[in-house]
Amino acid sequence: MVGMGTIVNAAAIVAGGLLGSLVVPRVPDHVRESIMQALGLGVILIGLQMAQGTQELLLVLLSLAIGAAAGEVGRLDDRLQAVAARLARFAGHGRSGFAEAFVNTTLLFCVGAMAITGALQDGLGGNPDTLYAKAVLDGTSAVVFASTMGPGVVLSAIPVLLYQGAITLGAGLLSRVLTPDMIREIGAVGGLLVLGLGLNMTGAARLRVANILPAMFVVPVLLAVRRLALDF
Repeated sequence: MVGMGTIVNAAAIVAGGLLGSLVVPRVPDHVRESIMQALGLGVILIGLQMAQGTQELLLVLLSLAIGAAAGEVGRLDDRLQAVAARLARFAGHGRSGFAEAFVNTTLLFCVGAMAITGALQDGLGGNPDTLYAKAVLDGTSAVVFASTMGPGVVLSAIPVLLYQGAITLGAGLLSRVLTPDMIREIGAVGGLLVLGLGLNMTGAARLRVANILPAMFVVPVLLAVRRLALDF
């Protein structure tokens, strides 16, 4: 069944988030803070590994600059925080921790190349294996993050479902547009966003990572423009 990979992925996040949330009341605040900082270091490492795949460093840097400018103008971080706040009120939870959990894990689960390639494979050939592997990773991460950040992690399954589902449904069109080098550089940009999340989690920085999200869409456009210019 086409789309099953994304459904399983979202379900794994919900299950992991619920399981992890049950641990929250039993963990002292200072322990949660230390765990969060340690997880932040791990997330930084993941981001570095993703970003190392780039072969177009200048285009990636240009994409980050353009994407950040567009995100600031569009106030994406503020809008995502507002969505998280509404979800927090709906769920009856305090705004700050809930919103942070929702925003951080939404970005973490969506920005990787694995989300794009897995959703494309699922949509084109009905092969959900990559997304099944991602479900295991995301579900495990959801347990850990929910145990320190709270139940906001659970609702990050919604944007994952919408984002990957849209890619799966539009796979036929996207497969004719996205080349392997585009997917690679999207993953590299996503890796830098993940690195930014890790820095935020450690408390070393307060980057508005959501405002840089447009960079993931800018880099394939720049690659396409360069290819057209060279062909011309």
